[in-house]
Amino acid sequence: MRLSSVILMLGIFALAGAFCLAAAMFSVRMIEDNSRLEVIRVLGEAGIDWADADTDGLQVFVVGTAPTEAARFRALSTAGTVVDAARVIDQMVIAEAEDIAPPRFSVEILRNEAGISIIGLVPATTDREELVERVGRMTRGVAVSDLLESADFPVPDGWDAALDFSTVALQLLPRSKISVEAGEVAVTAMTDSPEARLTLERQLQRKLPTDVNLALELSAPRPVITPFTLRFVKDDASARFDACSADDEDARSRIVAAAERAGLSSDAATCTIGLGVPSKRWSEAAVKSINAIEELGAGTITMSDADIALLAVEGTDQALFDRVVGELDTSLPDVFALTAVLPKPKSASEEGPPEFLAMLSPEGAVQLRGRVNGEIARQTVDSFAKARFGSTAVRTAARIDDTLPSEWSVRVLAGLEVLTHLNNGAVTVTPDTVAVRGVTGSQTATSDISRLLTSKLGEAQEFGIDVTYDKKLDPLLGLPSPAECESRIASIMSDTKITFQPGSAAIDGPSEKVLDAIAEVLRKCEDMAFEIGGHTDSQGREAMNQQLSQDRAQSVLDELRERRILTASFVAKGYGEENPIADNGTEDGREANRRIEFKLIASQTEGTTTAATTAKDETTNEQN
Repeated sequence: MRLSSVILMLGIFALAGAFCLAAAMFSVRMIEDNSRLEVIRVLGEAGIDWADADTDGLQVFVVGTAPTEAARFRALSTAGTVVDAARVIDQMVIAEAEDIAPPRFSVEILRNEAGISIIGLVPATTDREELVERVGRMTRGVAVSDLLESADFPVPDGWDAALDFSTVALQLLPRSKISVEAGEVAVTAMTDSPEARLTLERQLQRKLPTDVNLALELSAPRPVITPFTLRFVKDDASARFDACSADDEDARSRIVAAAERAGLSSDAATCTIGLGVPSKRWSEAAVKSINAIEELGAGTITMSDADIALLAVEGTDQALFDRVVGELDTSLPDVFALTAVLPKPKSASEEGPPEFLAMLSPEGAVQLRGRVNGEIARQTVDSFAKARFGSTAVRTAARIDDTLPSEWSVRVLAGLEVLTHLNNGAVTVTPDTVAVRGVTGSQTATSDISRLLTSKLGEAQEFGIDVTYDKKLDPLLGLPSPAECESRIASIMSDTKITFQPGSAAIDGPSEKVLDAIAEVLRKCEDMAFEIGGHTDSQGREAMNQQLSQDRAQSVLDELRERRILTASFVAKGYGEENPIADNGTEDGREANRRIEFKLIASQTEGTTTAATTAKDETTNEQN
């Protein structure tokens, strides 16, 4: 009995063990299948269709060929979201490097008062330590933070040139962001003034490599305008701003719109946005004041901070003047004070009204004549003029008139100060007005003169400004002189030649770059007249050479026109073989004689000596 009981119990235990083993194997198989199916499902949902999954017990194997290291890591991370990451076994391989597209190399350089940060991805061959050292050296030891990453891929075309230029630009830009890509540099920076912005643009363009494109976004802070001034004049001839200030774009739009309704040409609608506005309701006061001038038909409105002066023209109807001024006075914001003047007709004396005239010649000579009120006043005027224009440049021929009003000297000295804003011109001072006319190289001269006269004489005083801006005189633009234009073209063509197809006026492809460079110079040499002369050697018939030289000169002129150069004052002239510069008996001599010459017509007209700028017509093995 005991033996049978033992056997029975052993059999029960064996049966239970077999059942447990079968249950365990079934459970493992079910877990394997579920794990594999879940991993495949999440990989598919994540768009990772290049990967697959397999299992061995509790281990999950992720297999496949990953396009990049980042894609491989993403597949592992995705599988780890449905099974324990410790169970995920990586059996993936990375695609061959040559099958992977190179990354987009780019760098951003940020510079401010705190230092310089260099961020981005560069080729592995880029010497990062040398780059950081160079940046620190060019910026005189400013702290540089290296936040770069590198990748082992070929260096793209234009990368080194763009990166080198970025360090040069950084030297000029204490507050900036410079973005660098292969062949592309984008600069965003703040400058101290509009003048500094123009200077910086010129410096960057001069240093820019030919194979790098530059995108500039330079801004300058708004100027502080003091006093905050607006002067609007409407007469029989025109309506114009002698000065215009606004505190924002919306205010400027409203002021300009009111002026255009009053007769201002849209081409002359300029208004400076600046700081220093005395009231947020400045534009409201300006619009109401301009509307008043429009209703009167003519007159001048001058606003200096919160003071407004309305000057009607002589002969304005008194009732109309009273009504318009009354409506304007009651509608202005409280902070503004209005002064209105209607001039009364005056009888002229036999001697005529007193007058003082100051004239400035283009050469810098100053002549002073007319009347001053006393010997001390004459000495003061003479000393002031010599201090401003030089003691040898001033000739004083003013006479003393003791009947002049006491404020006469103030008006005369203000007129002399105005003369310093001109390159040449004249200022006429009378008891009623100050008239300014002349030429200047400053785009803000009219506003500056208006602001000066308003501050010196008062808002209610009448003055006229007829000043012409000549960009050739603007030092900020740095436009070259005629001699400099010739010199720059000569420099371009000293080592290069304009070539033509044999026996033809068709310009060869390689000469396009030469013409591009000449066009860049000519864009800064507007209003200068050039003769483009064509020359040949002596081979062939004289009539044929004459026509060929004319056609070639015309081809060069046409190419410049296609590059949007203003060529109305240019002349294309063929000289044929009549003006050789070398011996036509040798090949080298004939090659030298086949040429294009640029001659500045203006310098010939003025009688100055000019060196002809020569581009030889080199045609390989060409005869004529």
